[in-house]
Amino acid sequence: MLALLLVAGLGAGGAYLYYRNLDSGLQRTDAFSKVAGKRPDAAVPGAQNILLLGSDSRDPDNKAKPGQWRTDTMILMHVDANHQKAYLISIPRDLYVYIPTSPTNPEFGDTNEKINAAFAWGGVPLTVQTIEGFSGVHIDHVVLVDFGGFQQVTDALGGVDMNIEQDITSIHAPHRQFKKGLQHLNGAEALDYVRQRYQFVEGDFARMRHQQQFIKALLDKATSSGTLSNPLKLHSFLSAVTNAMTVDNGFSLASTGWAFRNMSSTDLTFLTSPNLGSETRRGESVIISDKAKALSLYDAVAQDKVADWIAQNGPSVVKPGG
Repeated sequence: MLALLLVAGLGAGGAYLYYRNLDSGLQRTDAFSKVAGKRPDAAVPGAQNILLLGSDSRDPDNKAKPGQWRTDTMILMHVDANHQKAYLISIPRDLYVYIPTSPTNPEFGDTNEKINAAFAWGGVPLTVQTIEGFSGVHIDHVVLVDFGGFQQVTDALGGVDMNIEQDITSIHAPHRQFKKGLQHLNGAEALDYVRQRYQFVEGDFARMRHQQQFIKALLDKATSSGTLSNPLKLHSFLSAVTNAMTVDNGFSLASTGWAFRNMSSTDLTFLTSPNLGSETRRGESVIISDKAKALSLYDAVAQDKVADWIAQNGPSVVKPGG
């Protein structure tokens, strides 16, 4: 998604041909042909809804592979019809929802379960069907990101600056210590930090917030460090991004990036799917959706009126990315 927002400032002509070449190098997946049942109506003309999935692969040389692992991260990105604002709604991976029968593994599904089980049971198509059924929002494109690959993305930029909210020790080897305050992190350090959740009172909600901060930090660094004006740095950065991405068959990095050319990190608003917090279902801790509030938010997404929804529901619903 960072690559999409960076395509802009480079003009047309040769730059467009370059991004067409990047398009041809993207790994593709069939995201929609196996989605069963009637899908929600398409978005308001000009608006786009892009489902961003982050794999929990720990191997930066692998991309997300349906059925081989679950997804750590689900973000529904809504871009308004004017392509001036983007709203990124984090969906908790433990959100308790109805998951339809898997089109590839019919012994799975047709039950209520944590939402990230949809990817393990039926890959991208079942994930799309589950989220569209839960939200009533038509998904136009899917982008899968191997967050391990973002280690290389971060290093291609020379690291990022992140505001560490409390002193913690990583639960993963080599058990790095992160000190409260603004810190400069390299790729391995940033990836390690955004995976942590057990040390925070808010648990997975803190992890989602840190991932949002990481996305914004990457975009801020890319647009403020001379990357756009340095062809070698830009190529290194965009190559790292595309190597970490798998997209649906109809997705175009070049045309989508051009459409989003006027957006910057200040035009991104981060939210979390409305919920009532944790409860226990069948002996497991799950997140329960706030059905009324979630319905109103996703209805606003479908009608391209998210800004109005935020104004009516107050600033507390927004999770700042910085």
